Amino acid sequence: MPILLNADTSFSSKQELLDLQNGPMDPSLDTPSPLNSHEDSLKFIPTDSEGLCGWGALTPRSIQTFNTPRWVLFFLCVASFLQGMIINGFINTVVTSIERRFDLRSYQAGLIASSYDIAACVCLAFVSYFGGTGHKPRWLGWGVLVMALGSLVFALPHFTTPPYHVSIPERTGVCTGNRTSPCHDSEGGGLSSYRFVFMLGQFLHGVGATPLYTLGVTYLDENVKSSYAPVYIGIFYTAAIVGPAAGYLLGGHFLNIYTEVHMTTELTPENPLWVGAWWIGFLAGGAAALVIALPILGYPRQLPGSQKYVAMRVSEAHQLKDGSQASASDPQFGKSVKDMPRSVLLLLKNPPFLFLCLAGATEATLIAGMSTFGPKFLESQFSLSASEAATWFGYMVVPAGGGGTFLGGYIVKKLNLRCRGIIRFCMVCALVSLLAIFIFLIHCPNVPMAGVTAPYRSNLPSGHQYNKKYNEQYYEQLYNPVCGADGVMYYSPCHAGCSTINHTEISTGRRVYSGCSCVVGGNVTSGQEGLAWDGKCTSSCSHMPAFLTFLFIIISFTFLCSIPALTATLRCVPDNQRSFGLGIQWIVVRSLGGIPGPIAFGSVIDISCLLWEDQCGEQGSCHLYQNSAMSRYTLIAGIIYKVLGTLFFLLASVLYKPPPESPQSSCESTDHGPGDSGGETGDLPIKDLPPEIIANVHTRL
Repeated sequence: MPILLNADTSFSSKQELLDLQNGPMDPSLDTPSPLNSHEDSLKFIPTDSEGLCGWGALTPRSIQTFNTPRWVLFFLCVASFLQGMIINGFINTVVTSIERRFDLRSYQAGLIASSYDIAACVCLAFVSYFGGTGHKPRWLGWGVLVMALGSLVFALPHFTTPPYHVSIPERTGVCTGNRTSPCHDSEGGGLSSYRFVFMLGQFLHGVGATPLYTLGVTYLDENVKSSYAPVYIGIFYTAAIVGPAAGYLLGGHFLNIYTEVHMTTELTPENPLWVGAWWIGFLAGGAAALVIALPILGYPRQLPGSQKYVAMRVSEAHQLKDGSQASASDPQFGKSVKDMPRSVLLLLKNPPFLFLCLAGATEATLIAGMSTFGPKFLESQFSLSASEAATWFGYMVVPAGGGGTFLGGYIVKKLNLRCRGIIRFCMVCALVSLLAIFIFLIHCPNVPMAGVTAPYRSNLPSGHQYNKKYNEQYYEQLYNPVCGADGVMYYSPCHAGCSTINHTEISTGRRVYSGCSCVVGGNVTSGQEGLAWDGKCTSSCSHMPAFLTFLFIIISFTFLCSIPALTATLRCVPDNQRSFGLGIQWIVVRSLGGIPGPIAFGSVIDISCLLWEDQCGEQGSCHLYQNSAMSRYTLIAGIIYKVLGTLFFLLASVLYKPPPESPQSSCESTDHGPGDSGGETGDLPIKDLPPEIIANVHTRL
């Protein structure tokens, strides 16, 4: 007689199938005959609504078409796309506008950004532990709803504050007799308290996104063949990487719209006092997240037919010396909070898992640091504007990051790599990016700046050289660099001695200043004496194509090992601990990589600063960096983290001990059953299944 398994039966691991032995079994099943193997096949028959797609008792037949892994992947990709667009796109785009609108300092904006990672670290253990044994789609759906609520809360201050109105005349920057100190401007009405609302919104973002990259990954992994899982997960993470690109593009477009859309203003987006419509993206993203949460909430605990993938899968969990990993095979393990300490202990006793976590933390440090300060590096090295640097960096990140993420999952599937082979592949990727990172040995010379890296050429007030005191007491001028006809950059038109605005070039839109007493000397072309152009001087450095090429390689190979490393993490822990293991890994990655990464790289870059902004006696941002020092310090930091990452991958590979029934080849399939291309893998022993299931697992399902 056949063994009938209902679709509502939930197996988080292969070992839970052992529960079938608890009931009375037909004696004829003890020794199955090959003659009637077509009758004694392992069948999975849905008998109630538990395996159907719907909401409670509402399970329309028309929506069962969507009850497949591909549609699950689609909806999860949309959710991860929205998460990336809102958190890593809109947030980074509107920080400057929020600081200006609500009178926030940079460290306060940093606290807002960090609230996301803090919330994630707080919730990860809880969500991954209980969600891993619970109804994953419901956890995912409610998480997306909370993320949508966070976006709406983040946009709330725009609607609860008075309209933004500026009537301050535009400062041309030329030298005049009367000049008001910027430190005497209005105090701003206490809007900085709204930072707590922004922090709450970011905290909700972090809480809502927590299930997405733990339970979402394991839900995909459980419902497809393990050989296809890296491709599904790779597509899922690729959507999360494309999201920030859309966030930057849409966010930049929204910032060209005045924040008070119902009002007209004389300000232009180029004016330092302009505030764009930063809030539109959060309203749109929040509304979209509300819509996408509905179908995710409707999916069953397990998709129809997913049990056969559990039955066919060969365990690759690392074998501990004391054999204590066997306790995780108990179907009831992990369903009580009392099991959490023992579950944590099992993960801590798993060396491959620990070293994969540490390797992920080092990679996350580089990714977080470079994504935050990569555009600033390009801006300083090649004298680009902020928008140009962000555009070039976006051209690098989207194809390199997205392509590397998808390609990594595809390679694992194509080569049928086992756990040890995957870890070795990650180590090779880390080695290639380590070699490419030596491109940071190349740097461009600084454009000469009067009073900082080059002397003034004219007769200025007695004993004058540009310094902090002169900036405060003599001009009290905002940083507004100009490029003189002599090829020297000046802090502002007034610092170049300019008296009037001559005209504005139609082709470039740049202002041309005249009467600049400092712009003299043999480098000035005839007819351009005393002229200066608005903006920085262009660099004659020709290293940019080579640098961008190697930067593309670094980003590509860094992301190329992201999905393989995640796949190795899923395979080196027992099935029951996959969700919880991912949660612990994300805690390690965020606490050791994502949070300190930008701080570490920011500190390294700050060391190379030559000219700091002075905000009424307090140190502000850096105006000018020493390019050689910036390249040198970035190279040192990159080498340290890449060497550590390579070492951690090596240790994970060496210390990994596969189970005895696991194939020793690094390229044998992890699936065991009919229809596989693994050839002889269909004859591999499956350790934990009852004899009657072992005998019938080779038949057509």
